[in-house]
Amino acid sequence: MATQPPRRVLEPLAAPQHYVPPSAREMRAQAVQRLQAGLFGIAAIVLVVGLANIINDRARQSEVASKSVASAAPSPAANANSDPLADIGVVPSNVPEAVTSPKPAAPAPQN
Repeated sequence: MATQPPRRVLEPLAAPQHYVPPSAREMRAQAVQRLQAGLFGIAAIVLVVGLANIINDRARQSEVASKSVASAAPSPAANANSDPLADIGVVPSNVPEAVTSPKPAAPAPQN
């Protein structure tokens, strides 16, 4: 086996090959394929632009909503000393409260 050269599937070319133009069927298939690729590309671009428009509209709506909430909120100077966790009682307040002196206990009645 190693002594014999491998068989060739095709015979070597003896003469130059001439260009064979594609048939009408092949040309039509290529045109349809190009048309499909172009339409798919246009559809993808329209989809991406539409999605970007939706995201932009939602961001704009949330920005307008946050501005209206921020304008309704009191000024930050008034709440500078407030701690939300201390207000609801989760952590002790760091603002000293006025200490009231304890009332003297009433004397126990003597029997």
